[in-house]
Amino acid sequence: MLRTLKLSQFRCFDSLRLEVGPGLTAFIGENAQGKTSILEAVCVLLRLQSPRTTSLNDLIRFDQTGFGLSGTWGDQSLGMVNEVRRRRKLYHGENLIDRSREYLEHSGLVVWMGNDDLGLITGSGSRRRRYLDFQASQLYPDYRVALRSYEVALRSRNELLKEMRPDWAQIDAYTSILLAHGNQLTRQRQGLVDSLKEPICEAQQAISGSSEVLSIDYLPGAGEDFAETLSSMRDRDQRRGQTNAGPHRDEVGVLINDRPASKFASEGQQRTIALALKLGQMELLRNRRDQTPILLVDDVFGELDPKRRDALMQALPRESQKLVTTTSLKWLPNEEGLQAAIFEVSEGMARPRGPI
Repeated sequence: MLRTLKLSQFRCFDSLRLEVGPGLTAFIGENAQGKTSILEAVCVLLRLQSPRTTSLNDLIRFDQTGFGLSGTWGDQSLGMVNEVRRRRKLYHGENLIDRSREYLEHSGLVVWMGNDDLGLITGSGSRRRRYLDFQASQLYPDYRVALRSYEVALRSRNELLKEMRPDWAQIDAYTSILLAHGNQLTRQRQGLVDSLKEPICEAQQAISGSSEVLSIDYLPGAGEDFAETLSSMRDRDQRRGQTNAGPHRDEVGVLINDRPASKFASEGQQRTIALALKLGQMELLRNRRDQTPILLVDDVFGELDPKRRDALMQALPRESQKLVTTTSLKWLPNEEGLQAAIFEVSEGMARPRGPI
């Protein structure tokens, strides 16, 4: 459980310190006041990545050169400092940690649910690949390293392919790296998709109150044999100056009753499907890691009709810690025994209103 959070020069915040408890904590305020940034800071502290950007430098407050985060997860003290053009620093207690993997061994699991998750159904393939990556990095300890190594090799290979006279000896050297890490990514993504099918279908039926069947299919961009696919695309890669096959071209088909959800699901159904995809992540993490993730829920309840709001609240584990942003508390159920605390967020400050 997250107990404390401190921000410095992060997004719109000069500095902020929060103490949070179990159950549900709601951050209420108008738009563009910093509510989402608080949840984003929790995600970065615990998983070293943002659900909103791929560059941590984007999180630095305007006119500043870096940001700092720290907090207490259970009895673990965690911290990080990210500065422009300097190596990121990670801390566990008073100890400086060299590797991300070692740091993440002490942090918690996270499920992020955002209003823009509709893009998982209607958006580009990159959104669905990030969905897999965020989950896989929490399930497989070696996944994050493989992904970073693959991305570095891919950029280098593409740069060589853009040259007027490509050096195929160098290109083939990077091809070997792509194959080693790419095959691992393909294997682990396929396993992840297979494991998600049952929990996302169950979540979809629980939220929708119907028997409609949600399923996902993994469509590997590497083909059946990555090495053979790359070999067959050698001329095309040279003409286009880029690598045209591999996990960076993976797709995930999202189907409702065996039909593409992007075409045949209503907007209400699509919102339910997006929620089910995240709830499936939560259930899989609970089962595989024997730990309930912290749930970061960004401005979701206001977009749902009362029936779906109630169903979502019922689907969230009562024992999970839930940090929620909202512009209104009308959706919050008045249940006996419900633990909830409220923070009012405005102009870069968060003031506790007290429990309800």
